[in-house]
Amino acid sequence: MKYVKWTLITLFWLLVATFLHYTLPQHDIARVTDTYEKVVDPGENSLFWAQADVGNDATVSRRDVFFIQTRQANGDVMVYRNEDTGWGWPPYFKFDTSNLQAEASDAKSTAEAPRWYAIKHYGWRNEFISIFPNAISLREVEGPDVRIIPWLNIIILVALFAFVWAIYVRWVRFWRGRVDPALERAEDKLHEGSDRVKGMFR
Repeated sequence: MKYVKWTLITLFWLLVATFLHYTLPQHDIARVTDTYEKVVDPGENSLFWAQADVGNDATVSRRDVFFIQTRQANGDVMVYRNEDTGWGWPPYFKFDTSNLQAEASDAKSTAEAPRWYAIKHYGWRNEFISIFPNAISLREVEGPDVRIIPWLNIIILVALFAFVWAIYVRWVRFWRGRVDPALERAEDKLHEGSDRVKGMFR
């Protein structure tokens, strides 16, 4: 039973970590090589796509989606989708997809004359199920070695840890103050009853 308990606890925290890794903002340093627009009809991977842009018909799955192609300093290629999050989840309240696409188009550069950008995004890139991270913003930086400190992530994780710790402390206090004494009283009564039954048969 002990192994089952710790397996469930481990699986729970793995799910929480996976959710946070997908949802919290990340930053990549890369140069924009191209931008394009493509018709997308999400299927089984629709969970990893945003809803239709704000103002469009949300019941229609097929839609035009903006994409931003980039190349990182190590030569790796990364492609981002550029979709509104609107009032939905994750709560980035992104409504400026078209403006961001215009910025990305203006940010194109070549290997000979590179312009480096910090691309804020959330989500994952997976070629097998055709999912892309969603770009939130672009910010030009001095070079590919710029270090971005994720202050927002740090604040959220610290607040989450404090919240979980507060609940844990209160739960332990409740268990020790209410549940343990009740269990001890029940155990004492059980022993008393057992002793009475044994006394009847002596």
